[in-house]
Amino acid sequence: MKVGIDLGGSHIAIGVIDRNGKILEKTEKRLTSVEKQDIKKSIEVYILEQIKLLKNKYEIEEVGIGMPGWAEDGMIIESGNLKIKDYNLIEALKSLKLPIKIRNDAKCAALAEQLHGCLSGYERSVFLTLGTGIGGAVFQNNQLLDAGKRPGYEFGHMVIEKNGVLCHCGRKGCFERYASMKVFKNNLRKALNLNETTRGEELLEIIRRNSPENENYQIIESVVSEFIENLSIGIENLIRIFEPEVIGIGGSFVYFEDVLLERLKKRLIKFRKDIKIEVAVLGNDAGMIGAIL
Repeated sequence: MKVGIDLGGSHIAIGVIDRNGKILEKTEKRLTSVEKQDIKKSIEVYILEQIKLLKNKYEIEEVGIGMPGWAEDGMIIESGNLKIKDYNLIEALKSLKLPIKIRNDAKCAALAEQLHGCLSGYERSVFLTLGTGIGGAVFQNNQLLDAGKRPGYEFGHMVIEKNGVLCHCGRKGCFERYASMKVFKNNLRKALNLNETTRGEELLEIIRRNSPENENYQIIESVVSEFIENLSIGIENLIRIFEPEVIGIGGSFVYFEDVLLERLKKRLIKFRKDIKIEVAVLGNDAGMIGAIL
């Protein structure tokens, strides 16, 4: 058995995965604001605790970790969402005495979806993960495009608004500052004067219940429409560059599929009639499954 770990900007998910990509057991932790203040320690403690427990139940052969940002030779070179630089996570976890590999989380999710999910059967595809930020991956002739020693395919940092909102990368107007799920949810909370602790599930229900009779109808429609427009701009750019057969979308977007996907398709079909838009079959678990590939 192998253990896949998905390190997100606000959560850690750990799963035991068999040779067929099936999750046998999973645990997940949301990082509190206090834990984020010493995020390295929080990551190390949780991973060590959970894998030691799993080793009592399974024969663990290897650990794979997916993380947002740039990893190389076991080092997290830089992760803006985690606010970490030059962090040797493998060294920090050496007491596990297991082989450990680290890779960009969007690439992990894309590999899982290409093998087991929504990208299966396509030779040319683009995959986006919409969550705290926006990650990406590209397949040509069934092969994951590799940028060598550089991170590459960082679609979230494609500029879509000149002199726009400042991004943590130092540039302005980055795609993820307009079309990540974090930004979408924050914009909806702000527009409706909701507390920042209002969870995604609650926001989803608010959108589902929205109707013209609702006093906040226009406010909600405006936020959703703006999000779809910004997301479409970025995707249209990617279509022009890579001409994929399909666009796969993962991350927390999958939970909002019923309120966002058809709107996105209607917007994009005006641009390219034959483009297919698919939501990740493996959901938010894709990164964890792909981390072991």
